[in-house]
Amino acid sequence: MLKLGVLISGSGTNLQAIIDACANGTLDAEVVLVISSKPDAYGLQRAQQANIPTIGLTREVYNSQLAADQLIAERFAQAGAEYIVMAGYMRMVGAPILEAFPDKVINIHPALLPAFVGAHGIQDAWDYGVKVTGVTVHFANAAYDEGPIIAQRAVEIYEHDSIESLEQRIHAVEHELYPQVLQLLATGRISIDEHRHVRISNPNSAA
Repeated sequence: MLKLGVLISGSGTNLQAIIDACANGTLDAEVVLVISSKPDAYGLQRAQQANIPTIGLTREVYNSQLAADQLIAERFAQAGAEYIVMAGYMRMVGAPILEAFPDKVINIHPALLPAFVGAHGIQDAWDYGVKVTGVTVHFANAAYDEGPIIAQRAVEIYEHDSIESLEQRIHAVEHELYPQVLQLLATGRISIDEHRHVRISNPNSAA
């Protein structure tokens, strides 16, 4: 069973999707620790309701980003996490985390990377007027919203859409896609080749 550490900053809807998938057996994983960049994030309550240990970091902790990342890496290692899952974590992860968990930090972004990077991917796609946006799950690296892409799913923008309805549909896709990708990790089907491209093996060749 894959051991996951989850980073959040807000309401934790993607965290809840992961917790639910673990509970219903569609994700062969366990969330061993949830760390939030905000001590009052509602996602911490979601974790506590599922009997998952939590840590809420204060703004003062982030006065030194390096020290904060060292603390996060240490706590996840102590909890036995094998992969770190960013689920609405509104900060970059730095070298201490990336080096402690090489190619084992996963992020989800509400756009089709490399388009519309940054914290406002849904709004930026809406403002640009694209007809298709979507969701990307990727390995995190030292650059914002970069790293090898694992999976993407398109979301069409309809004429009758509002930004609110688009956001709801994108989040619905996130809640479906993220646990599916994590299950691929849990079954050993994801690898990164020499070109830093992600390869997904078929079930018959799973590790």
